Amino acid sequence: MTTNIRALLEQHEIDPKKSLGQNFLHDPLSLERIVNAASLTSEDTVVEVGPGTGVLTKRLAALARRVIAVELDDRLIPILAQLPENVHIVNADILTTDVEKLVGSEPYKVVANLPYYITSAILRHTLEIAHKPTLMVLTVQQEVADRLVAKPGDMSVLAVSMQYYGTPKIVGRIGSAAFYPRPGVASAIVKIDVFPQPQVQVPDDASFFKVVRAGFSQKRKQIKNALGGGLAMEHAQAAEHLTKAGIDPTRRAETLTIEEWAALARAVYG
Repeated sequence: MTTNIRALLEQHEIDPKKSLGQNFLHDPLSLERIVNAASLTSEDTVVEVGPGTGVLTKRLAALARRVIAVELDDRLIPILAQLPENVHIVNADILTTDVEKLVGSEPYKVVANLPYYITSAILRHTLEIAHKPTLMVLTVQQEVADRLVAKPGDMSVLAVSMQYYGTPKIVGRIGSAAFYPRPGVASAIVKIDVFPQPQVQVPDDASFFKVVRAGFSQKRKQIKNALGGGLAMEHAQAAEHLTKAGIDPTRRAETLTIEEWAALARAVYG
């Protein structure tokens, strides 16, 4: 399969661009795991980010009603044009694309082999909109996957953000040999069941994330100090908010649960 991918790219005089994070997944077992994780039916609409040469796209199209494939690299469009009729190709940057306009009011799933350098940006762009996907299946750098599913004690802004919007689960690991060209790191497949609404009570999304970012702004410090600095308040006032939320002010941000962050946001802004 690697040879086929390489030959196809050479036929179209395409050299993979490092600047676009282009590592094309070709391993059949990994592709099958991704498709299985998406649990597709003939009623589903799928938004695929970065279809590349369309190897995964073709498998998605065989099961879903419609696949909307958003590809930034216009060199790949002639290859993707050979895909089945239920594949709609959009030559655009997903980060500047209005996903809600693409799918309308119907439910949809997102499947993507994400360039490592924009994983966080794509997650934010996809999950911060009003009409969110019901499910996401993503191939990401293994280190990022581990951060997405982190537990209290090892949390980060990324972990809190992801787990605020849904439940992430690693469903498979992928070695570098599964890609062409080979990346320098291992990858993982992450399945995210997206909540219709956040499972915690907060004043609003903006206030919640303002508190989270402030709490992580000085990760090695006690949260009362990081929160005070991040929200431009006295440390004593920050400690009062934390105590009100039932949180020991001497703890560190990475130890807090999603529920505790929500309680803290309510204490500060509620």
